[in-house]
Amino acid sequence: MLKQTEGSHAVAEAVGLCRPEVICAYPISPQTHIVEALGEMATSGEIANCEYINVESEFAAMSVAIGSSAAGARTYTATASQGLLFMAEAVYNASGLGLPIVMTVANRAIGAPINIWNDHTDSMSQRDCGWIQLFAETNQEAADLHIQAFKLGEELSLPVMVCMDGFILTHAYERVDIPSQEQVDAFLPPYSPRQVLDPARPVSIGAMVGPEAFSEVRYLAHAKQMQALDLIPRIASEFKDIFGRDAGGLVRPYRLEDADTVVIALGSVLGTIKDTIDEMRADGIKIGALGINSFRPFPIAAVRRALSHAHRIVVLEKSLAVGIGGVVATDVRLALDGLDHNFYTIIAGLGGRPITRASLHRAFRLAMHDQLERLHFLDLSWDVVNRELDRERTSRMSGPIAENILRDINSKPRAA
Repeated sequence: MLKQTEGSHAVAEAVGLCRPEVICAYPISPQTHIVEALGEMATSGEIANCEYINVESEFAAMSVAIGSSAAGARTYTATASQGLLFMAEAVYNASGLGLPIVMTVANRAIGAPINIWNDHTDSMSQRDCGWIQLFAETNQEAADLHIQAFKLGEELSLPVMVCMDGFILTHAYERVDIPSQEQVDAFLPPYSPRQVLDPARPVSIGAMVGPEAFSEVRYLAHAKQMQALDLIPRIASEFKDIFGRDAGGLVRPYRLEDADTVVIALGSVLGTIKDTIDEMRADGIKIGALGINSFRPFPIAAVRRALSHAHRIVVLEKSLAVGIGGVVATDVRLALDGLDHNFYTIIAGLGGRPITRASLHRAFRLAMHDQLERLHFLDLSWDVVNRELDRERTSRMSGPIAENILRDINSKPRAA
């Protein structure tokens, strides 16, 4: 059913249609509307046979999720930013125990300084935790990916993060096709756990493992992720057969057929990138895009196939690996090992800074003429940066960087 709705509410409805048995959550912006909506649905009985558990922290939310999933309940939670970091220890435990928890990460910057706006730093910080990570470009895809995530996680007995851009998607109102309960039931079977705690058959899970077996345990976690590379596109195909639309998969090509330059990105920024590419194509420029839907496992073979004909690769990412540069770019370089490409990384949108078509036009054209820095910071104010560096060179007691920069920016004379 088509309806005009907020992204968070679309996700909540999709999760509810998956018949979760336990939802445990602690509110943190910009995830709050999702769990509020689910709380109302569980309390009203709209989600039948579901226990909604209010917890005292994000760590508690993931701990409860681990317990309920281990007991054999279909389990869901959601978080963002500092909340994801607070539950990090339990996040690793969930994947190490092979529990198919589904969690929404409403992507938001990590402090300090405090920032509640969108970038991908939070989920990127957990990229090696053993969870599958799927990224949504639109609210329709965010809703669809949650339905696929339960099936994917339960088939592999692995937890799944569905990452959607905070505020940009979570708080945006747009038309979303909410499926019927009959469609979801036809796609997602009742939960049949691969492992479950049963008093009649007592076992220990999460016990101590020494050097004699730890490498094998970790390798098998990797092997499951490799299995997901085959399962993710298969589930996306099954989804299309029932729901009639494409959603998910490993990668999403856009105007790649004859593209000399290809831009790679994750999440909602792909919409702006596609608009920019359409404008450049109208000028006769051969440029395309590749959206990465599955960041973990990273689809090395699919990325390599999609980019093998290109001469120039531009990775635009909303996170920064301090001290080296790109996070996504590192994985893309691995996929292209041995191929001859001019390669550029653009860091953009940190802390919610707007990514405009005008800025993308300038950066992409510089890249096409091989005049872009290998590591480029989109719309960075070098005046502000250099003023702070000068301050640190001249005064040991230079003060906190963030506050100094804000003071400098706010003291600038405003145009009449």
